Amino acid sequence: MLQPQSNREGKIMLDTPGFVEVTPKADVRTDRHGNRAKCLQRLMRMELPVPQTVAMPFQTVRDIADGRMPDLATMIGLFDGTPLLLSVRSSSETSDWGGPGAVLNIGLNDATHAWFAQTLGQGVADKLYLRFIRSFATEVMRLDEEPFDAATTPAEARAVYEAEMEEAFPQETADQLAAVLRSMARAWEGTSARLLRQAQGAPSDAGLGLVVQKMANGMGPGQSGSGVIQFIDPATGEPVVTGRYLGQAMGRDALRDRDRAIYLTRDVRGPSLEELLPELYRELIEVGHLCRRHLREEMQIEFTVDQGRLAILDAVRCPREARASVAVAAALARDGIISRADALLRVSPAVLGRLLHRQIDPGAKRKVLARGIAASPGAAAGRIVFDSAAAQANLARDEPCILVRRETTPDDVRGMHAADGVLTERGGTTSHAAVIARGLGLPCVAGATGLKVSHRTRCVTLADGTVLKEGDEITIDGSSGEVMAGRVATTEPTLDGAFGDLMAWSDDVRDIGVRANADTVADATLARTFGVDGIGLCRTEHMFFESGRLTVMREMIFAETPADRAAALERLLPMQRDDFTGLFDLMSGLPVCIRLLDPPLHEFLPSETEGMRALAEALNRPLSEVRSRIESMQEYNPMLGMRGVRLGIAVPEIYEMQARAIFEAAVAVRAKGVEVTPEIMIPLVTARREVELVKRRIDAVAAAVQQEHRTDFSYRLGVMVETPRAALRAGEIAETAAFLSFGTNDLTQMTYGLSRDDAGHFMSAYVNEGVYPEDPFTTLDVDGVGELLLLGAARGRAARPGVTLALCGEHGGNPESIAFCRLAGFDYVSCSPFRVPVAKLAAAQATLLGKAGKTE
Repeated sequence: MLQPQSNREGKIMLDTPGFVEVTPKADVRTDRHGNRAKCLQRLMRMELPVPQTVAMPFQTVRDIADGRMPDLATMIGLFDGTPLLLSVRSSSETSDWGGPGAVLNIGLNDATHAWFAQTLGQGVADKLYLRFIRSFATEVMRLDEEPFDAATTPAEARAVYEAEMEEAFPQETADQLAAVLRSMARAWEGTSARLLRQAQGAPSDAGLGLVVQKMANGMGPGQSGSGVIQFIDPATGEPVVTGRYLGQAMGRDALRDRDRAIYLTRDVRGPSLEELLPELYRELIEVGHLCRRHLREEMQIEFTVDQGRLAILDAVRCPREARASVAVAAALARDGIISRADALLRVSPAVLGRLLHRQIDPGAKRKVLARGIAASPGAAAGRIVFDSAAAQANLARDEPCILVRRETTPDDVRGMHAADGVLTERGGTTSHAAVIARGLGLPCVAGATGLKVSHRTRCVTLADGTVLKEGDEITIDGSSGEVMAGRVATTEPTLDGAFGDLMAWSDDVRDIGVRANADTVADATLARTFGVDGIGLCRTEHMFFESGRLTVMREMIFAETPADRAAALERLLPMQRDDFTGLFDLMSGLPVCIRLLDPPLHEFLPSETEGMRALAEALNRPLSEVRSRIESMQEYNPMLGMRGVRLGIAVPEIYEMQARAIFEAAVAVRAKGVEVTPEIMIPLVTARREVELVKRRIDAVAAAVQQEHRTDFSYRLGVMVETPRAALRAGEIAETAAFLSFGTNDLTQMTYGLSRDDAGHFMSAYVNEGVYPEDPFTTLDVDGVGELLLLGAARGRAARPGVTLALCGEHGGNPESIAFCRLAGFDYVSCSPFRVPVAKLAAAQATLLGKAGKTE
């Protein structure tokens, strides 16, 4: 039933369930009609010159896709003007979700063509009609472009259309409009469009609205044309007027035809709108100020000039790079236009992550050679090298390089330190290469599809058979997973005042701690620059891989008697003590959680003949003996073998040495006036008895150090919950542990029965087939692994109400995981230093959204 309603001019208009004329008081909603429709209504409320517009809600568009068309005669009857030309634009709920492109000049036919020929001239009329026939044929009816490219007149184009379609070109406005609406509605429902918007975070059932708008003519005589204006630099966010204007044009012609378009502001390179039409230019500047103040955003405005009169056709959120996104949000908050909380919510953690690393220049040309898993963000270019020695040699020559490996091992850490990026044939987001690269802030592409790495021939074979040799230059993008030929231009990260504001505001809001995974003083220094709450995971094994220490470590492993082992550990003790002293000193009283040695001992031993020969020389033993000893230490499944707490129980001297180094470092730093309470974490625990055995020995070391130095100190002992059994038995384990830190890398691996290094080969197929919604090593599996976290947390707190709960796996930098941990009552999350700002922003957003949810 038609219902009367007054429009902005006081006339009686008609509103049907299928569409509504957009007026300042009309019932237009973003969640029903889309973002563009609501924005146009706001522009009208600001009394800006917006052409007549009709909005079609999501349900109407779904009906159109299913073959049910609304009352177009009534809709067209709402518009004034003769002749009447219309445009249709998409209106999704969020502008980032996109939608089909705009279609202009609906209603152009033989009669209107003749009218324009009389009023605007034959040339302009022909140009308009020819353009419309081409766009209608190719964009709406999906005909091939090539036959229409040869048409130079409307008659020729119409003849081509009629030959292709075997029917006359539609002359009725309603017929043309129906075809356009049908095409756009069905395009939105297509597979490609659905996947693209889902990649931007849209739900699978996201709706599309459409807005039908009366065309504002920019093709008339005199001062007529169209343009686009924006008021910030899209790269930096700095205030600056940019855009283009083109006379006798429509839509976004000014951006497409930059050779003929003129500048907006005065420019030494050519004429400008500011000089040509100064009053209209000032009017546009005022429109920008109004939009910023009332829409609370920096907008890009599409406008038309008809014989000197301005019309505002559209306003969309100004496109911007990561740096500009942060700068704009901070500037709007500083100017009091939005709240600080709103500014925090406007910057996505992913955007902030891109800001921290060098990125591929958006305008750079690139040739993609292969694609893999985006394992550590940032871009890097350099020469291919295949081992640590070559990487270090390149570093000495100051030549950037990319370390290429089948998969990395602890032996490659030195090469990773020297390289500018890492590319691996195998592995995923929690592989050794990915975890270490993130900790170093190093770009990494893991599990590259079709890549075959030969360390023997020192070459890489691509899926198409192309061979890359050592020394060839490539570029990797750890944010997209792309491997590109040659050197591709990059842009440097810029952490300016806006970034600092965002971090400070995050700290003021968030109610869950953010610590860093830091193994060295360099890691900890970086973490402190980001304002971290402490160190949540210090992996002590990484301290042993420096060349001088590695030899001593290997001597300890090869020791045949307790006395020989004790001698080697005595040499390692001061090295470890210096490491911990540096960390405690730098963190200035902030908590430092140190994980005792975790990996199996064979990981410290060489796997290639050259390395074994060097070890044999260092130990003064036969090569055959060294090779035999290394082979005897191999395990069928080393990640489930003698590692973690099992190593501490079987070879207790190692943990005793590390505990002594920790306590002596704490004593040294306390003597400088810094209060230190070390946190010691036992890895891979499965039972309370394991904790009791290790705790008894560590308590004895603590007592001995206190007696020797005649001082008192305290320490906290906790466990890393990374086995399902530890999560299930968290209650009894918590009785002897001050904290439970959930290591979700291994916990996910063991819960799923998946190798995190090999899952990349088939994970994309699993996600595509809907077996898993996401890669569980990238996004925390809240249903399975998450339930173990909830069970462990609840049982731990029930047995020991004051127990500290934390998450220290790579999920600690994931926004969804942080929100989950906050809801679960965790005290803090810990992540790689370069992910700390992302985690802090995500924690602030989770806090804000959580509190908003409670008040609704």
